[in-house]
Amino acid sequence: MADLERVLASVDANLDASLQRLFALVRIPSISTDSAFAAECRRAGQWLADDLAGLGFAAQLNETPGHPIVTARSDFGASKRVMFYGHYDVQPVDPLDLWNTPPFEPALVTGADGKTRIVGRGTADDKGQVMTFVEACRAYLAVTGTLPVDVTFLLEGEEESGSINTPGFVAANRETLAADVALVCDTNMWDAETPAITVSLRGLVHDEIVVKCANRDLHSGYYGGAARNPLHVLSKIIADVHDETGRVTIPGFYDDVRETPDEVKAQWEGLGLTPEKFLGPIGLAVPSGEQGRSIMELTSARPTFEVNGMWGGYVGEGAKTVIPSIATAKISCRLVADQDPAHVREAVRAFIRTRIPVDCSVEFRGGEGNRAVAVNHDSPDLARAATALTEEWGKASVTIGGGGSIPIVGHFKKQLGQDTLLVGFSLDDDRIHSPNEKYDLTCFHKGIRSWVRILAALAG
Repeated sequence: MADLERVLASVDANLDASLQRLFALVRIPSISTDSAFAAECRRAGQWLADDLAGLGFAAQLNETPGHPIVTARSDFGASKRVMFYGHYDVQPVDPLDLWNTPPFEPALVTGADGKTRIVGRGTADDKGQVMTFVEACRAYLAVTGTLPVDVTFLLEGEEESGSINTPGFVAANRETLAADVALVCDTNMWDAETPAITVSLRGLVHDEIVVKCANRDLHSGYYGGAARNPLHVLSKIIADVHDETGRVTIPGFYDDVRETPDEVKAQWEGLGLTPEKFLGPIGLAVPSGEQGRSIMELTSARPTFEVNGMWGGYVGEGAKTVIPSIATAKISCRLVADQDPAHVREAVRAFIRTRIPVDCSVEFRGGEGNRAVAVNHDSPDLARAATALTEEWGKASVTIGGGGSIPIVGHFKKQLGQDTLLVGFSLDDDRIHSPNEKYDLTCFHKGIRSWVRILAALAG
């Protein structure tokens, strides 16, 4: 405990220096999706590799067909090893004219509420979050010369452009990346005072449905009433997917879906997330999903079927009286623990095929998809991390589910056999992927302190 208090005091005393290092990293415009910034992505990766090497980690920049991946390892002979994952690439900054400050000139800004915020692209997603962990390690090494657990870093440069090369890198480097548990800092707190650990992420299956009827577009006066319209066919199929209670009607869709434990439901109910609070800000009021389920269940613990886009025929200005020959829809299904993406995809396709008229056809153009990820609620590491967060923030930490997907976490489980603790300090209003991205100074400061406590707790 004496060492822990000394390390925490070091974090406080050196916060300004920690901020300057974060600023230096944020100044590098590492936009991974734009090839014009390839050199900047490499520069950001090299900056991190050099910084970690300076702390004594065995660090290197690993080449991939895309942007390089940073790995670094400590070897103090600790009884436990953790792998920390993050990314150094950022989203494009467009539209530039909506930024109040230049996106790659980080600064501290105090708002009307008196809170100080770090502004700039990547401050919250994910450079600021990555640096909370790096700075926690820095403080430990400065004070004690060692770490409570050995640490492996995996920092990629393509998360914002699909993590195309990272799964292959993970599969090819299983021994180097072996650890007892993975740590990810790319998620949110529940609110500005309540720390959270995300214990589940939904998986994803996406598909493109192409329904074809006539062999060409038709005059709607000459053929109308006799020729099949693929937009009608596709619309009817889409309408049949949900019943009047919001439940998906596709046979086999709910195979392997677990019910959320009662104790978790009770905790979620205590968070007070009502339909009004969740839907009101977007101009809605009534949940559309399965009736009898809470907002938290609907958005994190239940599978979904959504239509992301649908089109066909003439969509330009004015009128063109045609019956289209082709109608297309893009759909996506969010999956929960134990659901098999291949099984769900085939169940969806079978449902559609049985509803295609005999003189029409359907094609599918979808990807493989990825499984959901869930941490056992009885995990000792989960309990240790939750206690550490509670001690730092002075408010009980909560476990929440994530409605979105972080595919690489599934690869950690599949390729490395590692469970992942997702502990983030971002807030809902951080404007990630948008102009004027920010990261509260308190989140950065207490994020570093939180990782100091978590590393100590994971060591037991």
